Amino acid sequence: MGPEDLDQILKELPLPKDPKVLVGLDTSDDAGVYLLNDEVALVQTVDFFTPIVDDPFTFGEIAVANALSDVYAMGGTPLTGMNLVAFPIKTLPPSILKEILLGGLSKMKEAGVALVGGHSVEDPEIKYGLAVTGVIHPKKILTNANAKVGDKLVLTKPLGTGIVATALKGGIASEEAVQKIVESMVTLNRTASEWMITFGAHACTDITGFGFIGHALEMVLASQVGMVIQSKDIPIFPEALEYARLGLIPGGAHSNRQFFSCRVDIASDVSALLVDLLYDPQTSGGLLISLPANEAERLVETLRKEEDIDSKIVGEVVEEPQGKIQIF
Repeated sequence: MGPEDLDQILKELPLPKDPKVLVGLDTSDDAGVYLLNDEVALVQTVDFFTPIVDDPFTFGEIAVANALSDVYAMGGTPLTGMNLVAFPIKTLPPSILKEILLGGLSKMKEAGVALVGGHSVEDPEIKYGLAVTGVIHPKKILTNANAKVGDKLVLTKPLGTGIVATALKGGIASEEAVQKIVESMVTLNRTASEWMITFGAHACTDITGFGFIGHALEMVLASQVGMVIQSKDIPIFPEALEYARLGLIPGGAHSNRQFFSCRVDIASDVSALLVDLLYDPQTSGGLLISLPANEAERLVETLRKEEDIDSKIVGEVVEEPQGKIQIF
């Protein structure tokens, strides 16, 4: 399903209004937030997908890290998870499913998340993910709708996981390239989330299936601002650029380009291959954080020094043209 299909379906849903829903579907945010009382709100999200790597344990780790990321993007703390499993139990050995679940459980343990249940179905195609519930103070919610003109934009992980994963499926990806994206995808966004709160972030989203441009545009539209992105500052996996040159672009990147390009202005000297990476659908990607300009450098320096996270300032929030991204 492409972004245009999902957008149309959501527009047609007769969604009831509830004053306790602090963040819902209106702004295409990362997770829903429901008010419990003056001190606590629930943060809820769900995500699952087919294997992106060959190793079952690693796939489980990536799937859970990816699902937890939505809570971290809101500035919340994940507490519980429920497994979502589709598995061809009649054609594949149960040991594979066990490894997937063990991988997921290890990442939940790292995050301090309790597994409280789940649901499984028999399916010819493996799928795994997590429904996550977390908490946040109602007055400390970070959404994608509060980016301020003058803010700098910080990205905390390189782009290119979708392209490298496509190369892996085609038997072309090098072991080193796969290792690099795996290390990135299994890394929780927890630390980046904690530090962005410390440095007064205004808005945040995580970069996943709609690619960098798609999720940045969600922030642009929800915040009613514009963005200027400096292409030379975008962190990428170098191997992804090589595989893009070979035409190993996932179908999701083409869908993203088709749906989002009408709101993107790209300078003539920007590499077409880099543009492919900007539309590339990511799995367990980094956070895109909008925060005051004087704090952005401090955030990047702190993440690099204290946590070995090679984040980059990739652009800024501007007033005009509203609803558009300019890439230079």
